[in-house]
Amino acid sequence: MADIANWLTDMDGVLIHEEHALPGASEFLSALREREVPFLVLTNNSIFTRRDLSARLASSGLDVPEENIWTSATATATFLATQSDSRRAYVVGEAGLTTALYENGFVMTNDNPDFVVLGETRTYSIEALTQAIRLICKGARFIATNPDVTGPSLDGPIPATGAVAAMITAATGKTPYYVGKPNPVMLRMGLNRIDAHSEQTALVGDRMDTDILAGMEAGLQTHLVLTGSTTRENIPEFAFRPQFVHTSIADVVECVEKSAPARRG
Repeated sequence: MADIANWLTDMDGVLIHEEHALPGASEFLSALREREVPFLVLTNNSIFTRRDLSARLASSGLDVPEENIWTSATATATFLATQSDSRRAYVVGEAGLTTALYENGFVMTNDNPDFVVLGETRTYSIEALTQAIRLICKGARFIATNPDVTGPSLDGPIPATGAVAAMITAATGKTPYYVGKPNPVMLRMGLNRIDAHSEQTALVGDRMDTDILAGMEAGLQTHLVLTGSTTRENIPEFAFRPQFVHTSIADVVECVEKSAPARRG
């Protein structure tokens, strides 16, 4: 733990669940702030802007400035800005994705776009998806924010980006490039934002197939918490293991304290 100088943490299932802060989340964030430890809150959710998510966390009693939030939408927009000079995109998604693309100089258009960018939305339109399919067939590159096939709701799972991308793939024969977790590209861009090195950074997540896989492939120390999607019984189903397993984020507070003793004076 003495070598850990930076922390990345997932949001849903780690810090909050259904708009309520999970036990230990506030203490974890306070420990990071008190010790002036660089950190980012990560999420594959591309619906909301970073400002929206900061407000959502605040309503749960958690203080996380928007500059400490990194989403699959912001990662996707940052990545695509390095892949095109004309920056033209046809977008299926909501404000989190369109805002990130605008901030990176993109024009939203269905006239000869470089990319078709698929994000998450609660109202997928058959008309919009049909347009996306036709543009991909004409040569637009297919990008998706994240591969999650379902998302949470109060009534149960709902179709998410990965499931809709599979439908487009079936219609076009084209597989998207996913930027969000478990792609380590999202994590490496986040590390660059806080000027952190992978060998000195730990990641906390609740999913083996996205968080822990991404952290492992990016060379981070991995901490699995059991307050979200993965149970202890699920762990043997995977060919890889987290380095640490905790009941909740409350148990990770001690790890922060060991890696960064409280500042005096």
